[in-house]
Amino acid sequence: MGQLLLNHKKISKLMFKINFYIPHLFGCLLLMVFSCENNKRTNIKKEYWEDPTIIAENKEDAHATLIPYDTYQEALEGNRVLSKHYKSLNGDWWFNWVKRPADRPMSFYENDYDIQKWEKISVPGSWQLQGYGQPIYTNVKHPFEDPKPPFPPKDNNPVGSYRRSFNVPVEWKDGQVFIHFEGVKSAFFVWVNGIKVGYSQGSMTAAEFNITDHLIDGNNSVSVQVFRWSDAAYIEDQDFWRLSGIYRDVFLMHTPDTHIRHFKTTTTLTDNYQSGLLNVATHIKNYSSKIKKVILKNIISDLNGSIVKEFDPILFDLAPNSEEVFDQIAIMKNIRTWSSEFPNLYNMVLSISNSDGSVIENISTKIGFRSVELKNGQMLVNGQPIIIKGVNRHEHDPIKGRTVDEELMVKDIMLMKKFNINAVRTSHYPNHPRWYELCDEYGLYVMDEANLESHAFWSKFTLDPIWETAFVDRAQRMVLRDINHPSIIIWSLGNEAGYGPNHDKMAEWIRAYDSSRLIHYEGKEPGYGPLPNHFDIIANMYASVDLMIKLHDENPSRPVILCEYSHAMGNSNGNIFKYWDAIYRYPRLQGAFIWDWVDQGFLRKDNNREYYVYGGDFGEKLHDGNFCLNGVISPNRKPHPALYEVKYLQQDIKVSWDQLDKNIFFIENRNFFQDLSYVYGIWELIEDGQKISSGNINTDYINPQSKQVYEIPSFSIFDRKKEYALNFKFKLKENHPWAKKGHIVASDQIIIQKNNSQRFRNYSKQKSKQVFVIEKIDTLEINSGGTRFWFDLNKGQLFQVSLKQKQFMVSPIAHNIWRAPTDNDEGGDKKSFASQWLRAGYNKIKRQVVSIDNKYKDDLYQISVIEKHLSDSANIHVSIVYTFYPKGDLHVEAETSIPEGLPVFPKIGLTLKLESKYSKLKWYGRGPHESYSDRKHSAFIGEYSGSVKDQYYPYIRPQENGNKTDVKWATFENDKGDGLIIYGIPLFNLSAHQYSLENLTKATHTHMIKDNGPVTVNMDHKVMGLGGDDSWNPRTHKEYLIGPGIYNYAFILRFSDNLKTDIKRSIDSRMNSSN
Repeated sequence: MGQLLLNHKKISKLMFKINFYIPHLFGCLLLMVFSCENNKRTNIKKEYWEDPTIIAENKEDAHATLIPYDTYQEALEGNRVLSKHYKSLNGDWWFNWVKRPADRPMSFYENDYDIQKWEKISVPGSWQLQGYGQPIYTNVKHPFEDPKPPFPPKDNNPVGSYRRSFNVPVEWKDGQVFIHFEGVKSAFFVWVNGIKVGYSQGSMTAAEFNITDHLIDGNNSVSVQVFRWSDAAYIEDQDFWRLSGIYRDVFLMHTPDTHIRHFKTTTTLTDNYQSGLLNVATHIKNYSSKIKKVILKNIISDLNGSIVKEFDPILFDLAPNSEEVFDQIAIMKNIRTWSSEFPNLYNMVLSISNSDGSVIENISTKIGFRSVELKNGQMLVNGQPIIIKGVNRHEHDPIKGRTVDEELMVKDIMLMKKFNINAVRTSHYPNHPRWYELCDEYGLYVMDEANLESHAFWSKFTLDPIWETAFVDRAQRMVLRDINHPSIIIWSLGNEAGYGPNHDKMAEWIRAYDSSRLIHYEGKEPGYGPLPNHFDIIANMYASVDLMIKLHDENPSRPVILCEYSHAMGNSNGNIFKYWDAIYRYPRLQGAFIWDWVDQGFLRKDNNREYYVYGGDFGEKLHDGNFCLNGVISPNRKPHPALYEVKYLQQDIKVSWDQLDKNIFFIENRNFFQDLSYVYGIWELIEDGQKISSGNINTDYINPQSKQVYEIPSFSIFDRKKEYALNFKFKLKENHPWAKKGHIVASDQIIIQKNNSQRFRNYSKQKSKQVFVIEKIDTLEINSGGTRFWFDLNKGQLFQVSLKQKQFMVSPIAHNIWRAPTDNDEGGDKKSFASQWLRAGYNKIKRQVVSIDNKYKDDLYQISVIEKHLSDSANIHVSIVYTFYPKGDLHVEAETSIPEGLPVFPKIGLTLKLESKYSKLKWYGRGPHESYSDRKHSAFIGEYSGSVKDQYYPYIRPQENGNKTDVKWATFENDKGDGLIIYGIPLFNLSAHQYSLENLTKATHTHMIKDNGPVTVNMDHKVMGLGGDDSWNPRTHKEYLIGPGIYNYAFILRFSDNLKTDIKRSIDSRMNSSN
């Protein structure tokens, strides 16, 4: 009975186990079947470059930028090239390229492998720009078809194999040798002397390997195999050119066996921001198998070499094969703080020596004392709520791509400083280490951004724990490398990668390691939208001004700093002034970063001369066209006209006038730390464009964030028939690292007496005819004051003018509404302005003459033409009245009637063509650079001159350009002083060029512009604004659009054989009223 009971219990347990495990076994079986089927279906064998959990092998831990020096003085100078512990491997490498991993050479790293048939390639550099494969530009979509993360394509994944030899200096026999790659894209393996050393992903921060045990005496070889695509490509989906290879510096670094492997400085302020609080954590590693007795010293000096702080030496024993961290803290009184206005730096030299005092190594860096905090909803730097006047910057060289040398970096920084840019976002990856050193030195605030973007898949990877290691690693390597730079005030977790737990892990690690800076990340789930993003700063991309203010008002605990705004694609940045009006008004609107700094065009030289190319110009199937051309400067670093608007709006000196007294003005210092003693001011009184008086302004007494009254000498009574302006300029007193003495840092113009009227004069009506008309079948010949006009009665057009046997025109005066669409006009696909215009047929308007009426009117002769302009959607009614005055002046009055229901117009005005010899332009209006209704604050009223060709700005994709606003008069002159004078009633928009409008519209690249033709003169009553809030929606502001309505405007044309004299002649006052 007992045995039966026992058996029953066993059976019961067995049945329980069966009932419990069978479902699990079945589930496992199904999982195995599914897994096998999945592997069978995809034929997957996971390689390193396909596995997001493998991001490195044998790669050294990240550390601060450093190089050992033998002496204290060498360390102070900090030139790594001169260090005996540095050896560059830049230069020519042997190179092999294949289209897919299956074809790559498998044993090329072996010493006996024959590479003599290989070619040479330059390192650093991208292989696509050296004749191997295609550069690909994409924005959101992946640059390869059918993306299936984490797997890169198998048959479209080029592999570059590199190899070179090197010798190790004999002085390096003892100690450790590391090979350091500052940037390789996308994933790579490295071998030394035929032995595999390691593997790396994370293409925008350094990969370093200890190769000590693999070196031999004499000649050594290093081999590198780089994969264009890897699983990392899915989280490196930035809006830029997809280039591959060893694109940053490669070098060998030698260290002693006892080595300062890493150091972290935290340099904040205390005592009400008057004293520096320095925390130094020094990581010292013992690579040997022996205990080391070591002395650590730390000396802080100013840039003149004077020691300001010397820490007490630390004597310690360092165990074999171990690393220890030593903390040092000091309060430093009377410190000179670092800011973009005063980039004060100090040298710090860390030294370790043996117990007998013999020096082991010196490591140096420059440090700056500044604090960054979030307080009362504001970001404070050194206790002040600074304003970010920033740009996003991709690393881009028009020839070498992402390989940017120091000369170009300095050029960028000097341009930024000259144009009142004080901050840069390293979009969207950590930049070359030298960039941060230069920002420290010249004074730029930096938002340092992690190499992370998964635009196409948005939150997929941040929600997946498999990718956590890769996410956090990218944050860690950025922070550990760049931790010592005072210019970095914000860490960014990346860009457009959705939002999820992996981002929180990144932020958690950063806050634990470095609490001295703020954290930014704009991405949200769901993406975009009006809600604020996470972390310290509200940074919504491309928010409208209204939304920016709303975010400010509804979130009192955080500042608003837009990480991207005012999309600078082509002729853009319209209405940017509205953002700055708001930023200066609201205390927690603390600036923004323009998208972006430089047009990412590549220079091409061929039979079409030199020109820049963009996406699709390399024969690639997948691309996003010219969406890489979003800069405020061209690839050759020539400023776009819009950059002058940026400079004006972001200047730190502002002049205002309350209009109560013509001699009293207010000068505001918008700096946060420096008074205005670094500049000298000049005022100039301008009468109708000519300077009639000037004086100096003493600004020494104007403190930061203050406004002072300034009184200029009293003027005599102004002529009521003239226009008067006061121009203010503020120039550097001394040379600065970024600009020479005399550079204009700020300027302003105040119109103190406006006069838009022309020089009209009452003339008596003539009793006898002064205008003579001869009618010849279908042509009228009108003679007035020696000027002869020819009018076609069939076509209803004035087609030629002559004076003393000199002819002027090559095409008739015509009504025009078309402009070559800008990139912003094209934004929005079918809903874009350009698409609406094309559907409405604005580019192919057919003109129809309804009636022509010609008659004498007192001593004048008048021709009235009623026209119908037929589009695909409606009829536009136009009337043009030509009135010929006794002394040769022609008054042209037009009316344009736009019916309801039509899309907005590009422009409204008249156009004509002059012979090409009339190519000298002078005008009174806004200048000297182009301006538009929503972008004209920086173009002051004045008299300007230049050639017609000089008015053309070569946007890489040709488009509308060169407009001048608020023009009162203009002249077109030849070498002999003959030409045409145009007066506007009222003020008008002027543009002139020597290419045709059709040519500009159809051209896709600058070499297609044929700018040697007749002079096209556009006299426009209205020109639509540019917009620029973004470039993928029709977002030009309503007040700058041209909608339905009746528009009346007029011009006076005076053809002359002596412009110098005729420009001074007054105008018959009858032209000031409708005829």
